[in-house]
Formats: sequence, structure tokens, C-alpha cells
Amino acid sequence: MSLQPFFRRAARLEYDEAAGWYETQKPGLGGEFVAEIERALLQACENSQRFPKMLQDVRCIRVRRFPFSIFFRIRNDRLIVLSVFHARRNPMVWRERT
Repeated sequence: MSLQPFFRRAARLEYDEAAGWYETQKPGLGGEFVAEIERALLQACENSQRFPKMLQDVRCIRVRRFPFSIFFRIRNDRLIVLSVFHARRNPMVWRERT
């Protein structure tokens, strides 16, 4: 069964801001960031159980090429994205969203 991704508001904001920032650094880089996030989400949607639990039922997938991780949990037929998280941020930020 393949899940459908659903972004919480804060996660969508993080995602959009990061994509915009990368695009300002180099034209096209924002699109590459989006493609890597989408690839990671597809993997998580197809086989969410293969990714490690970080806290209770929250799992994590690391994004290739960019210093980001996606924190998510499964609810019914949805993959709920809690955070698109930069590796240098304080991890308490995403933990507060659980």
C-alpha cells in the first residue's frame, strides 16, 4: 500500500522557505531541492517501515545532496510530514510538533 503525503502547516513553510532560499543561491537549485524532497517522500510513502523511529512513532528519512531530514508519522492512509528539517537546527523544534 502506498501512502499519500500530507504536510502540516509548519513543515510546508519550512519546505517552501528552503526551496526559495536554494533558488536564490543558484537558479535551478531550488528545483533540485524540491526533486530530492519528492524522491525521499516517495520512498517513505512506498515503504515507511524501513525508516528508523526517532521518537515514539515519528520516523526520519535523510535527504540526499541537501542537509535536510524529513520527520513523519503514519496516520491511516497518510504520511504526515511534521518537519522538513535542516541538520543544523535545534532538534527540539521538530520534537515539539509531535
